[in-house]
Amino acid sequence: MSQLFPNYLRDEIDLVDGLGSYVYDQNGQSYLDFMSGIAVSNLGHNHPKVIQALSEQAEKIWHSSNLYSNSLQEKVAQKLTMGKDYLAFFCNSGTEANEAAIKLARKATGRKKILSFKQSFHGRTYGALSATGQPELQAGFFPIVEGFEYLPYNQLPPLQQQLDETVAAVMLEVIQGEGGIIPAEKEWLQAVAKLCKANNTLLIVDEIQTGMGRTGTFFAFEAYQIEPDIITLAKALANGIPVGAMLGKSGLAEAFGPGSHGTTFGGNNLAMNVANTVVTEINQPAFLAKVADKGNYLLNELTKLTTESVKVKAVRGKGLMIGIELDSPETLQQVIQGLKEEQLLAIKAGKNVLRLLPPLTISQEELAKGANIIKKVIMETN
Repeated sequence: MSQLFPNYLRDEIDLVDGLGSYVYDQNGQSYLDFMSGIAVSNLGHNHPKVIQALSEQAEKIWHSSNLYSNSLQEKVAQKLTMGKDYLAFFCNSGTEANEAAIKLARKATGRKKILSFKQSFHGRTYGALSATGQPELQAGFFPIVEGFEYLPYNQLPPLQQQLDETVAAVMLEVIQGEGGIIPAEKEWLQAVAKLCKANNTLLIVDEIQTGMGRTGTFFAFEAYQIEPDIITLAKALANGIPVGAMLGKSGLAEAFGPGSHGTTFGGNNLAMNVANTVVTEINQPAFLAKVADKGNYLLNELTKLTTESVKVKAVRGKGLMIGIELDSPETLQQVIQGLKEEQLLAIKAGKNVLRLLPPLTISQEELAKGANIIKKVIMETN
């Protein structure tokens, strides 16, 4: 009998090794990885420069407390802010980054209400869970944190009706990940940003799954020509070493003075040295252009399924974050199982969407192999 809480529905596969775009289980079976630990291993598995960064810091100090200066944090902050008017706070996870964003927004504005969106996902701690517009995830944990309201995604009139002087922030994902790989419409997102600015409401963009090059730009919001007040990051920031970050406009600094917020392990030296390497590797124009090209190829290949299979209702996404909407949850489970039998790992999003998140370093040959496996399994699913 397992000594672990049963809060995860675990597969019997125990992944014990990985190399590039492949992972290996306890029996030595290889699988083409189209989930990347849920958008975490953006540079694939056992990337030599990531190993080098981790090994170098492992022989030095790992942890020094945030009561002392940290030059590694400064380096990563400079690379993440890219010369723009942002400051960084480092933590351990995406949900912690969102907790920090919620606290900062309320304290900086003096307002309480935060608007987020139905089918959104922002994490599982109490503040982040309260910002998550999925009642089924909140069930059993009431009372949740007050002051949150959930609006229809990609619809402007409901936001216009709710946005007033009581709203501290609007919080959103550029592409709703857990909600079903639903991209924001460009005109809608630009209008949201404009309304927030006019109302002195902060715009929080959750880039935890979409950031770090996943959609073909370093941050997904860059393709929409907006500039959020607060950005949250985690997942791929250190390619598997736990770390999160919140970036906020420098004008918000006064709200997060000494003693206002903190973390014991956040931004420790081990995580920061790896993050420094990961950000450097990903945030290069040539690398990001390749991700965009790979994403276009995969999207075009898989979109063919909408005319070839009655099981496929839609294919959508951006970069290497793609969802295939199937006709039912039952079909989705059959497809995921079929893919596993063909040695390819993928996961669900929403109730009936196959979510594809391969490493950004995946080769064209591996991408084509994966696309062919996916098409074969879906076409053979009854």
